[in-house]
Formats: sequence, structure tokens, C-alpha cells
Amino acid sequence: MSTGSLPFESPIDELEEKIANLLTISSEKAKEEISQLQKEYEELIQRIFLSLTPWQKTQIARHIRRPCIMDYIPRIFDEFVELHGDRLIGDDRAIITGMAKLDGETVFVIAHQKGKDTPTNIACNFGMPNPEGYRKAARIMRLAERFKKPILTFIDTPGAYPGIEAEKNGQGEAIARNLFILSRLKTPVIATVIGEGGSGGALAIGVADKVLMLEHAVYSVISPEGCAAILWNDRSRTEEAAATLHLTAKDLLELQIIDEIIPEPLGGAHRNYNEAAQKIKKVTIKHLNKLKDMDLSVLIEKRYEKYQKMGKFIIE
Repeated sequence: MSTGSLPFESPIDELEEKIANLLTISSEKAKEEISQLQKEYEELIQRIFLSLTPWQKTQIARHIRRPCIMDYIPRIFDEFVELHGDRLIGDDRAIITGMAKLDGETVFVIAHQKGKDTPTNIACNFGMPNPEGYRKAARIMRLAERFKKPILTFIDTPGAYPGIEAEKNGQGEAIARNLFILSRLKTPVIATVIGEGGSGGALAIGVADKVLMLEHAVYSVISPEGCAAILWNDRSRTEEAAATLHLTAKDLLELQIIDEIIPEPLGGAHRNYNEAAQKIKKVTIKHLNKLKDMDLSVLIEKRYEKYQKMGKFIIE
């Protein structure tokens, strides 16, 4: 099994290894075998990834090899300039912000940042922002509004940091303040869930005119582990909790929580960073071009209506 692979990916890894070994042999028989194995490989990936359970989707969303925002920025944007600090406490590395060019237009970028290994994950607190991260995001939101530039946010966090120091510094207020700002911000906002979207920590940069979601990303009020622990006091029921939470892109599109699912490359975004980035870029530009043409008063009213419609009671 290759580094970081999930248990259900092991048959894929075995075929990849066979193909890699055959590529070192230059013979007609080897070429024929490679061709056959390539066909089996594609069929196997499709079969596995078309039948993923919600818990398996969660594992894919958290995959150690899954591209994070710093993998996407150079592949989607030009001339990215990072903007640091909240002007109050410091610069939270769990949130990255900046200006960039998208298809020739200036945009502001706000994103959760995860690492690729233990040292880089520690540096950005495993993508769990402190209040200063959300206040940095709020500063950039206001800056974008002042300069009349669109905001693109990218969600990838298990949730806001739950530490005592974060609570002392006003974690709840910082998140609530961002929800308030985003709800009436006078500029287009597009949010894209690229990995794991957890609780208010995700929603703090997720109130948007359009919410997009990668095919194998997840978005939920709580993690499956947390749900199982709270509801049943039994973490062994995590898989059951994942199914109950309706956290997949397909579920959320049906519930009208998100606006569009962005297809991932065959076998997930972690198998082809460039293709995943280009798919995100294409869909983002499509929605941004539509939002730019809207009158600001209409834009804000539609954003309000979008969130007012969410949630339905079913009385049986």
C-alpha cells in the first residue's frame, strides 16, 4: 500500500504497482499486459469510488495526500500576494488570506490551511483557526468590499480550535461576527468546500452567494466521531453517525445547502492535483461571471433568501 492510502484503496495500489513494474520491461507482451491492466485499473477505481459510503467519503476528505489550499493557489490563481495578521493579536496560519488574479480579474482569497505532515500541520494547527484567524478573515472581507472585489473562500477544517485560550479570546464572537459580516457584504462571495467542512469553524467563511463542493468533500455541523460520542456515547458508531449526518456533496445538493458539485479526477483529487484545480477554476469563473452582473441590492437580497429557505420540518 502506498504512503497514506486508505484500506479500501489497497486493490488500486496493488494494480498501480503491477503497472509500474511492467513499465520497466520493454517487450510487446508487457505492453499488451499494461494495456489490459490500465483498463482494469480504471474500472476498479470507478467501481470503488462510485460506491463509497459517507464514512469513506469522510476519510477521502481527510486524506493525507489530498490537495490543500497551498496546492490549489498556484494552480488556480496568478500573482497571489498573501496578506497577514488581524491587527489585534497576530497571524493565525490556520487561515490564509490574500489577493490574486483569476482569469485576469483581481479577487480576494480566504481559506483554511492544513499541512501535509506533522510539522506543517502543527504550524497551521491542523487547519483549526483561533479567533485571530477569523478576525484576519473579517479584515480581508471588509477590504474586498471597500475595493469592490469578489471574495473566494475555500473551506477545509475539522472545526474552530476548541482550546481554552481560544475561548478566552472570543472564539464564538469571532465566528458570529464573520457570519454577520458575510450575510450583508456588498460584494460577490463564492465558497468552495475542498476537503472537510466542520461546524461553525467552516461556516465562519462559508456564508456565500454560491456554495460549491468537491465531489468527495464533506460538510457537516459536527464530525462523525463527535456525533457518535454525543448521541450514543459510543465512538464505535462513527460510521453510522456519518450516514445519519447527510454530509456528502450529493446529500447537501439535494437538501439545497450547496449549489453545485465539482467532479473530482478519477480516484479523487489526491490522484491528480492539476485536474482537480482546473475543475475548481472553471466552475468558479462560471459562477463569478454571473454574480458580477447582478445589482448589489439584488445580490444581498438573494443571499438573504438563500439562507432563509434552508431547513424544513417534516411532520408525520
